[in-house]
Amino acid sequence: MTTLPAAPDVFHVFDTTLRDGAQQEGLQLSVSDKLKIARHLDGLGIGFIEGGWPGANPNDTAFFAAAARGELELKSAKLVAFGATRKVGATAAEDPQVQALLDASTEVICIVAKSHDEHVFRALHTTLEENLAMVADTVSHLVANGRRVFVDCEHFFDGYRANPDYALEVVRTAAEAGAEVVVLCDTNGGMLPSWMGDIVSAAGQIGVDLGIHCHNDTGCAVANTLAAVEAGVMHVQGTMNGHGERTGNANLITVVANLQLKYGWPLVPPSALAEATRISHAIAGVTNVAMNNRQPYVGASAFAHKAGLHASAIKVDANLYQHIDPKLVGNDMRMLVSDMAGRANIQIKGSELGYDLSDRELAARVTDKVKAREMDGYSYESADASFELLLREELGILEHFFEVLSWRVLTGHEVKPEGDSEAMVKVRAKGVTQNLVGEGHGPLNALDVALRSALNTAYPHVDDFELTDYKVRILDQGHGTDAIVRTLIDMTDGERTWTTVGVGTNVIEASWEALHDGYLWGLTHEADPER
Repeated sequence: MTTLPAAPDVFHVFDTTLRDGAQQEGLQLSVSDKLKIARHLDGLGIGFIEGGWPGANPNDTAFFAAAARGELELKSAKLVAFGATRKVGATAAEDPQVQALLDASTEVICIVAKSHDEHVFRALHTTLEENLAMVADTVSHLVANGRRVFVDCEHFFDGYRANPDYALEVVRTAAEAGAEVVVLCDTNGGMLPSWMGDIVSAAGQIGVDLGIHCHNDTGCAVANTLAAVEAGVMHVQGTMNGHGERTGNANLITVVANLQLKYGWPLVPPSALAEATRISHAIAGVTNVAMNNRQPYVGASAFAHKAGLHASAIKVDANLYQHIDPKLVGNDMRMLVSDMAGRANIQIKGSELGYDLSDRELAARVTDKVKAREMDGYSYESADASFELLLREELGILEHFFEVLSWRVLTGHEVKPEGDSEAMVKVRAKGVTQNLVGEGHGPLNALDVALRSALNTAYPHVDDFELTDYKVRILDQGHGTDAIVRTLIDMTDGERTWTTVGVGTNVIEASWEALHDGYLWGLTHEADPER
């Protein structure tokens, strides 16, 4: 068995979501967004939070100003200002962008320096000697002003492979000028894990603490980061949820979870790591970038099981098909219900939802019904609410809070504020029949307005129900407009979120079924909040 390295005396976890992660295509962060994300990072126990580049853009300058005014109170993390070495031919003391780094009032400053000779010639348009002078002057000036300085050696690995002596000289120059950590950057993301060790070890001979910054262009950012750790770096950089330009950066949650749970290194308090899933999803909400359900450790599918063979083993011992206890990272095991499910899946899923399906005949009946309905196009693995309604029906405990007597929709081209569609819904609830009309932007919106209005008298709290997402899929490839359609609808009451599925020969029919079940599930749980 491979012996894992012992934890170094000092180890840095450095997040660059607010700077490098914010360079992701389509991602825009306001000052308020950055403050929220920084607070989440602090709650995760991150050691260093790179906040952006003060002086380079107004948003980042405003963020550091807000932090300096006391709008960002960090309990454990240190805020880091990012910038570059001074300009060619100038001095650090006179460079306005270097001064902006000092004006940001952070204890730690991280500067980027060229370490690839071709970048010095073709990007900076200067000599190799002047680039070294820029590094030395900038680092020594910042240190003289009482700052801790980290240096990111941009394109270090490509630079080392092109001209190893010069790349190492940049590291040495930064160290001799007073840099606390020199970070080796795989800026183009082209490295592979087996290539990391020798290069990191060569830089390690200089005698300065080293860090690693990997991009994910080969899909190896996390693996490359771990390989660099095993070669001796004591500082890892990454971003939440792997945000970053092109294919992103090393996912810092994955890196930290691997080092803490696999290597056994105590990087963050266990109670903080147990918040990883919540924090990851919260940051996704702030960035407005959809969460990757298959993200390691914290994704919704990270501990989801579908095959019946898995379920049978999990009933004996959950660890037989899980590499860690999901609770260590604040996640949960999920049993998926599908046409691949066996009786064990159904029993475990029922138990998750609070129902006793130990009766083999009942479990078998539910399993057969699920498989039959999946043959018709339903999908319950992503629609727990619809599965629960099916389960309650089989158990004979499904309460029908309302009866739909009729519904229809008219839609066409008419420009008006209320929308282009009109729905009529006739519903009986608590013995009273309501015949309501709803107008909306599209058929589903109109149906939602009409059904909500029809139910409101009997159940006023339906006003809290909100449709938050809507997905449509054509199931019969090649059938075109006469194909079977499946829809998924997400709803929330502000505290819970649930998903229902509908299937029909047209999109409105499928949407109505999912909408109907969404309201039915919401009313069921209002009446039985323990569920």
